[in-house]
Amino acid sequence: MVSLAEIDCHDDIPETADTLEGNALLKARYVHERYALPCFADDTGLEVEALGGGPGVHTARYAYPDRHDSEANTRKLLAELAGKDNRHARFRTAIAYIDEAGEEHLFEGIVEGSIAEAERGTEGFGYDPVFCPEEGGGKTFAELGVDVKNRISHRARAVAQFAKYLLGQ
Repeated sequence: MVSLAEIDCHDDIPETADTLEGNALLKARYVHERYALPCFADDTGLEVEALGGGPGVHTARYAYPDRHDSEANTRKLLAELAGKDNRHARFRTAIAYIDEAGEEHLFEGIVEGSIAEAERGTEGFGYDPVFCPEEGGGKTFAELGVDVKNRISHRARAVAQFAKYLLGQ
C-alpha cells in the first residue's frame, strides 16, 4: 500500500457528490483512473436529526463553504440547536474501495449519539467536544480521549468492515 504523496498525487480531489458514498467514490475513482492502482478513499459526515441530516456532506465546511474551520463549525452547530430538545445525531463514514479489476466496493461505519449543550473535553478535533456517542456514558468524544474514540468511532467501524473484506472474512 502506498500513500498519495508516494505516487506524487497532490491534487485537491473534488468532493461534489451529495452523499458520503458518492464523495468517497469520486475520490477513489479519481486516483484509480489517473494512477491505475487499487485505491480506497473515505468521506465522513455528522448527521443531526433536528437539522434534517445536516451538516452531512458539508460537515467539514459547515460554517464556511470555502474553507475548514472546526471552531466556527461547532459554534454554528450549537447555535442552530439552541433550544431544541431533539439532539440526536450520528457520525457516519463511507469507505469506497476500487480493486485491481476496477470493481467498486462500499463499507460504512456509524456511531449513534447526541450533541451536547456545550463543548466539553480537550482531546480530538472537529466536533469531538460536542458529540456524545451512545457508548460514551454521557461523555463527548473529546472527554473520552483518542484511544476510546478510535475503538468505538464511525471510522473504526468502517475500517473494520473494510479489513474483514480484505482478509476474506
